[in-house]
Amino acid sequence: MHVQFAELPVSDQDRAKAFYVEHFDCEVVADVPMGQDGWRWVELKFPGAETNLHFVRRASQAPSEEPDMMLVADDVSAVIEALRARGVEILTEPQDAPWQPGRTVAEFRDSEGNRMDIGSR
Repeated sequence: MHVQFAELPVSDQDRAKAFYVEHFDCEVVADVPMGQDGWRWVELKFPGAETNLHFVRRASQAPSEEPDMMLVADDVSAVIEALRARGVEILTEPQDAPWQPGRTVAEFRDSEGNRMDIGSR
């Protein structure tokens, strides 16, 4: 058993899809109409992951105050530097996780205002 998808709130599905495809090499698994208002079922797959990312309609335009999701990478510092070089807002620099000694974590904000964690394995 595994989790099929995790939901991430977005305002602009195309902008969010472009962000995750460009910065994280996500593959578009689904992008199909859903409902009458132009909203679509968009689902992305991270390389090597079983759990996909699914976009849900954001309730508010306000940026999230708390992290929405934890992404895992082999080299957190390299990912943060690549994001910074592409103009992504970095909220916290790579540092030791206070809740898990030996784990490195950092935070960035995605195109939709989501506060995202990235941590080492």
